[in-house]
Amino acid sequence: MDEDSCDLLISNAYLYVDSDREVPDGWIAISDGRVHSIGTAADEMPTATTRIDAHGQLVTPGLINVHHHMYQNLTRSFAPVVNAGLFEWLTTLYPLWAQIDDESVYLSSWIAMAELLLGGCTLSSDHMYLHPREGLTDAQIRASRDLGFRFYANRGSMTRSTADGGLPPVQVVQEPDVILADCERLIDNYHDPSPGRCAESRWHRAPRSRSPPSSCPTPPHWPRPATSDSTPISPRTGMNWRIARRCTG
Repeated sequence: MDEDSCDLLISNAYLYVDSDREVPDGWIAISDGRVHSIGTAADEMPTATTRIDAHGQLVTPGLINVHHHMYQNLTRSFAPVVNAGLFEWLTTLYPLWAQIDDESVYLSSWIAMAELLLGGCTLSSDHMYLHPREGLTDAQIRASRDLGFRFYANRGSMTRSTADGGLPPVQVVQEPDVILADCERLIDNYHDPSPGRCAESRWHRAPRSRSPPSSCPTPPHWPRPATSDSTPISPRTGMNWRIARRCTG
């Protein structure tokens, strides 16, 4: 594709590019899943395979959610602890969460991601630290792929149960060797550090209620998480900017 053409062109838009740059009556061009160029109505626009007229609506970079526990959608507003303190809330819900499986994690993650998309969020992290069964993080990745949602998976872990003075029941904690093996499996299967990747794009290790560090070493070859996301376009969704009706008056 030459420099004067693009895959997607959104025109007649009010662009919010950054805190110090807004473009009334602007356009944005997308090529190969990334921003190609931005201009005003007075600037020459590239030719495009697909064109969208925003009709004056606001176009902004997608929002980024940096912390979530998506499986907890399953017990949202659970009446017995809706007004409880943190520890009472946790100890009441842990036995329920110990029953989660592939289907429930997939559905709760799918719903969480869909809600985030409806609110203008196009990239989210999730701290999945309960693993009473194998393959639960895989279920989250399937949900993100099915929705075309950019996902920064956190494979959390817990090694201290009530038997060791911790809060969670024994069903949801794991031995360090099991945790490390599953983290390496997930990284081998899904990690892709290339710019703009979706579901498998980034990996972060998130210990919780953990044993002393000496008993759970960090392999030196594990990839380090990215500190920020500067890619405003998702190749799987085609467009990672959100369009909202501009408020006037």
